[in-house]
Amino acid sequence: MFRVTREPIDLQELVTYVTDPSAGAIATFIGTTRNNNEGRRVIALDYEAYPEMAEKELARIGEDAKKRWKIQRMAIVHRIGPVQITEPSVIIAVSAAHRDDAFQACRFAIEEIKRSVPIWKKEVFEGGEVWIGTQSGQPLNRF
Repeated sequence: MFRVTREPIDLQELVTYVTDPSAGAIATFIGTTRNNNEGRRVIALDYEAYPEMAEKELARIGEDAKKRWKIQRMAIVHRIGPVQITEPSVIIAVSAAHRDDAFQACRFAIEEIKRSVPIWKKEVFEGGEVWIGTQSGQPLNRF
């Protein structure tokens, strides 16, 4: 399961998807919208993506993770559109026979998402907003 969605992400759906009788571990990562960044009070985030390409990149990350670690299943879902404070922007779930493989694959996935997936976020804060490209982590445009 590798997708982008405008709907809230259901953690239990991802955990259920990766559950496997041969797995002794399920690791999850939940990236949430926090209320501050670089000294600014953040009001919300708004994500945009090229969905078809983003989903292909998410699937590639899953394939790469399976080549590196002994994992059974992986699921990655990323929100697009507005995401309010405390809501999940991305959830990753990984099952593996052993916890270390699950943890490492989960960490790998979030780092790769930030590095290569065509998803951009606009940070809305008191007094303005800024677009941040996930590939570089640097502001694209300030208002």
